[in-house]
Amino acid sequence: MSELTGNCLIGQSGGPTAVINASVAGAVTEALNHECIEEIYGCRNGVLGILNEDLIDLAAESQQTIRALKHTPGAALGTCRYKLKKQQDFDRVLEVFKAHNIRYFFYAGGNDSQDTADKISKLAQAQGWEMRVIGIPKTIDNDLPVTDHCPGYGSVVKYICTTVRELACDNAAMGQHDLVSILEVMGRSAGWIAAGSALAKRRDHPHDPPHLIYLPEVAFTPEKFIEDVRRVLKRERFCLIVVGEGLVDPDGNYVSTSSAQIDAFGHSQLGGAGDYLRGLVEQHLGIKARSAKLGIVQRAAAHCASKADVEEAFMAGAAAVKAAVDGVTDKMITLVRGESDQYVCETGLADLSDIANGVKMLPREWINDDGVSMNQQFIRYALPLIQGESVVPYERGVPVFARLSFEPVERKLPGYDLL
Repeated sequence: MSELTGNCLIGQSGGPTAVINASVAGAVTEALNHECIEEIYGCRNGVLGILNEDLIDLAAESQQTIRALKHTPGAALGTCRYKLKKQQDFDRVLEVFKAHNIRYFFYAGGNDSQDTADKISKLAQAQGWEMRVIGIPKTIDNDLPVTDHCPGYGSVVKYICTTVRELACDNAAMGQHDLVSILEVMGRSAGWIAAGSALAKRRDHPHDPPHLIYLPEVAFTPEKFIEDVRRVLKRERFCLIVVGEGLVDPDGNYVSTSSAQIDAFGHSQLGGAGDYLRGLVEQHLGIKARSAKLGIVQRAAAHCASKADVEEAFMAGAAAVKAAVDGVTDKMITLVRGESDQYVCETGLADLSDIANGVKMLPREWINDDGVSMNQQFIRYALPLIQGESVVPYERGVPVFARLSFEPVERKLPGYDLL
């Protein structure tokens, strides 16, 4: 057992997923097993909660509530996209940690969040504050380096595949070789989510919907797109398309953005690729086209979460605590795929500095030569991640989710001006 005794702090950052709360449940459950962890705190809204000294007592929550986090979407602790930039921000973080004897810090998030955790840990070391920092992977985009896949990805793919099959039934009833239906999905600059829609096809039915998949990894040209659609409509009564929001032209420019704004980490606000494709269909083919943008619905669909994804997210949270208690710091938990033919997932460790701000693109060799469909290599990779159904309790016909009591931890410092 570790000789480092003190309190732990758990935070969430970036866009929520259907399973990020399962990681919190895993971390809390494991932390309760270790005497060296005296108190279990959560910070509300990520690093903003630290700066504002807005901490809650997670040990005060009932075990029933903690278990219910496994099937609850969103980020139960609250999240943020705040970037620590000023030296006084970093100094404030350490002041809060010292005031509350935080010796273990667990941060669930994506690329930018792991960068934040890395910087906080390095500052603590520079100031002689002994602390262990472990990142917990989270992103529906599945674009974190090193890890085989990310908690949150399997569930969003399962939901999108379900949506594709449902849309296909609707389109089949209406189409007369003259209907184009476009589904825009998230994923930013990597096509993992859009590619995952290929799992909606039945085995040995390559012409099943989605008929065309457009990925950021394959440069888009309107001319090829129109020919692709024409080819499908000659064969099928309708054409169902899935497009990633980060679709780019041959010059690397996004075909569409929702606005000119960028977030605190310099990311463009994407959206509109589906409407762009719809406009091309109507302009060049003169037929009816519909475009649907799932938006945040796809990352909140806990009712359609993958059981494998939920269990792996919980496992990642628990593994973070185990690693820290064993003396590990400055690492992120990774998901490691076993080498046997039967899918097995274990956890590993990667340096936070190797994760921060990196992007793992979809391998080009997993995309067929036509540029709009996925090959068997991708299917073998992704199919295990959507297996099983998470059990969500219902009351009066609607799902029941966890609600934290947010028992506050007493403040010990003066207020802080974020401006």
